Amino acid sequence: MRLHGKTVVVGVSGGIACYKACEVVRLLVTAGARVRVVMTAAAQRFVTPLTFQTLAGQPVATDTFDLTQESEIGHIRLADEADAVAIAPATANVIAKLAAGIADDLLTTVLLATRAPLVLAPAMNVHMWEHPTVQENLARLAARGAHVVAPTSGWLACGYEGTGRLAEPDDIAEEILRVLAPQDLAGERVLVSAGPTQEPIDPIRYLSNRSSGKMGCAIARVARRRGAEVTLVAGPTAVPLPPGVRTVPVTTADEMARSVEAAFPHATTVVMAAAVADYRPSRTLDQKLKKDGRPFRLELEPNPDILRRLAARKGRRLLVGFAAETRDVVAEARRKLAAKRLDLIVGNDVTAPGAAVGGDTNVVHLIDASGHEEALPVLSKEEVAERILDWVVAHRRLRRIAARRSGGSPRGG
Repeated sequence: MRLHGKTVVVGVSGGIACYKACEVVRLLVTAGARVRVVMTAAAQRFVTPLTFQTLAGQPVATDTFDLTQESEIGHIRLADEADAVAIAPATANVIAKLAAGIADDLLTTVLLATRAPLVLAPAMNVHMWEHPTVQENLARLAARGAHVVAPTSGWLACGYEGTGRLAEPDDIAEEILRVLAPQDLAGERVLVSAGPTQEPIDPIRYLSNRSSGKMGCAIARVARRRGAEVTLVAGPTAVPLPPGVRTVPVTTADEMARSVEAAFPHATTVVMAAAVADYRPSRTLDQKLKKDGRPFRLELEPNPDILRRLAARKGRRLLVGFAAETRDVVAEARRKLAAKRLDLIVGNDVTAPGAAVGGDTNVVHLIDASGHEEALPVLSKEEVAERILDWVVAHRRLRRIAARRSGGSPRGG
């Protein structure tokens, strides 16, 4: 996550979920944002302003009539300098005030004065959440452009079970990132594969690899953040799946092939980041294989080459593949680029420092069909995803220019 140079105003209203807002602030600061916190009087009963001031490294605003805070009409300055405003938690009371345009404290005054995009993360009792007035107020705010991060279901502090829990801090921070990101992939339909596949030997054992799924999930998350409609076909992974993305879980290479091919006609860009097993057992045992001390021979057969099959009917879609290698990375990547008729290939030496399978960083070479090559330094997987999608945006721009000159369509299916 990168928010360098951005100012985010985080409003905290009164509710037990206030403690989760501390993590939202920490995530935003870690992403590089300058964070200003505004607290209601009720919020200060749950978490002290000192906590947020320590996390944000900025003074916390609490009082419209404080001579120090308002010496330069502080509520207007807060409203003007915000690139985004987020309310977490957003109580039923604050939501109602916003919907009605009431400004009777510092937070609601800032909200009425700002023109920055607004992210609301409601949290309340399940019956309050389901009340028609709350839903009508939220619908009214959404119609005005507010972005709502819906609460989740589970046990609530009030003792009830149901919907009303504040969304996870990661999901709230992700929505803030999305509203601040350039929407340069709007209109793009991106199909991403991620993670390993598991090829069963018997009901207990399987063949697989060390792929974590982090790279594919990062691409899906960043693509959605930048405005794309995203479908993620994910093999077995422990990585949290990105919010707002249509996810199709699969296990075997055959399942991944079927799911990718089913989603393919709708896609305009395909990024195959999954580490699909090259081989599978030629037969799967119905019962657990027993150890008897004798050598065991496992016969394997090749799995389908998904990318090669897609390339045969790609039309004007962009196809992006990956080449994880242990030597001759550039040469092998170029060979795969040509053999599979890809538009871009991402090659990486998994033995290089910072590029280990399952790690949080990667070291890659981007090589496209025109012969252009770019060697990237050690970057986080989100940063690598950004660079891959930057290439997609630039390539689409070139195609649009070419299409205008020729009178054709820049997209294809």
